[in-house]
Amino acid sequence: MKNYRNPLLEKPWFVILSLACLVAAGLLIASFMRAGDNLLLCSLPNTKSQIVSDYSPTTIQLQAILHYATSKVVPQQSLGEIRASFDVLKKVAPCNFLVFGLGHDSFMWASFNPGGNTLFLEEDPKWVQTVLKNAPQLRAHTVNYQTQLREADHLLKTYRSEPQCSPSTAVLRGNTGCRLALNNLPDEVYDREWELIMIDAPRGYFAEAPGRMSAIYSAAVMARNRKGPGVTHVYLHDVDRKVEKAYAEEFLCRKYLVKAVGRLWHFEIPSAVNVNVSQAGQSGATFC
Repeated sequence: MKNYRNPLLEKPWFVILSLACLVAAGLLIASFMRAGDNLLLCSLPNTKSQIVSDYSPTTIQLQAILHYATSKVVPQQSLGEIRASFDVLKKVAPCNFLVFGLGHDSFMWASFNPGGNTLFLEEDPKWVQTVLKNAPQLRAHTVNYQTQLREADHLLKTYRSEPQCSPSTAVLRGNTGCRLALNNLPDEVYDREWELIMIDAPRGYFAEAPGRMSAIYSAAVMARNRKGPGVTHVYLHDVDRKVEKAYAEEFLCRKYLVKAVGRLWHFEIPSAVNVNVSQAGQSGATFC
């Protein structure tokens, strides 16, 4: 989710319009939190709707508004794509929100989940240091991906022959048999159940890049293995690219796709315990 130059950003009117939208979004957060009647504590089991009175914006929200109001660097996703996630976060925050990628939009994602747990996973340790130096309030871990984009077709064709990749038995922690499984993440990632997962990293635009194969597969496993109620909202960016689209259709499933905006797909994936065999596929042998 690192930022790249966009010629539109050199135009003052576009910068002003973009910043106005972002600041308005930040203020809108405070508005829906004040309303509060329908706020769900999705990160805590068996909790009821909470009415929030005398709400004050959180520190991260205020810092996000200040950051985007004083910077010419804006998030890479379009306003429509951002709103697709924002609209869901309004309903489920505070919750557990896992984001693959750390960048100029991270302040925004964290501010959309006030009081929740937002964690970023990033491939570049130097980039993590750079971002956290200016935004120490964000929480991020470095991920060592074991794949390359050039392997995408081969991994997709052969994963079914590896029993540890099977959706009926797949786990992530310590799973060295399945190359698509992210098996060396911090314990926090495995120990929490994530209500929202955003996949906008790692890099996937040249042959030696890690590609998003493992991120997509691992998000599908996390969603299927949840024990808590409700679906897992999985957002995948850059679906105009071949690998992202193919892996989404294999692991996140077209039947769970609920919204498509620009280059973003939104899936609502039920846990395996809430899906019967006829819905899950051939006796649980496939993800879709």
